[in-house]
Amino acid sequence: GRAARQHGQAGEFHGVGVERFLGHADRRGAIVGQHVLGGLDRVVVNAGIAKGWHLGGGKSWANIQTIETNLIGALVQIEASLALFKEQGRGHLVLISSVTAAKGLPGTKAAYAASKAGLSSLGESLRAEYASGPIKVSTIEPGYIQTDLSAKSPTTPMMVDTKTGVTAMVDAIEREPGRAAVPRWPWAPVTLIMRLIPPRLAGRLA
Repeated sequence: GRAARQHGQAGEFHGVGVERFLGHADRRGAIVGQHVLGGLDRVVVNAGIAKGWHLGGGKSWANIQTIETNLIGALVQIEASLALFKEQGRGHLVLISSVTAAKGLPGTKAAYAASKAGLSSLGESLRAEYASGPIKVSTIEPGYIQTDLSAKSPTTPMMVDTKTGVTAMVDAIEREPGRAAVPRWPWAPVTLIMRLIPPRLAGRLA
């Protein structure tokens, strides 16, 4: 994940990287932010890998690693971040999900889509829980952006270059939306369509 805090003059930005931890929801990430930076304004939970294989196809380890990293690893960071935000009385939690959260996908993307759907669901639950504050929760659902991760995907429909994708993500995070697909075009309408069509067809879009 990525933890960051803004302070001082306008535009000054400081951040600290926080590795994922599985098994125990310790607070090492939050402690880093609290003691090195003096607190955190925003935490971006961006744990993610894209391993995967056909369910029942003999490579369960790939699917398990994806679920552990993308969902359990993210949950550990969420727990630590919320604990710190509650102490501070403020904070913005950003969950980096995926447009694949919109629909169950067949084949090698099944576990990845499930992990991101779980993360988006957690975001929805937290937005309801903190609807009156003091913690803001945003779920960002990127489409395909040129990265090392997307390079491993068997299909990358409507992929954008790294600069375009990252700029769209940063802009969305700064707006602090409840939930946003990025880049907005074409993924905002595409994700709406994905929720309405059968999974076998949705797989062609994502």
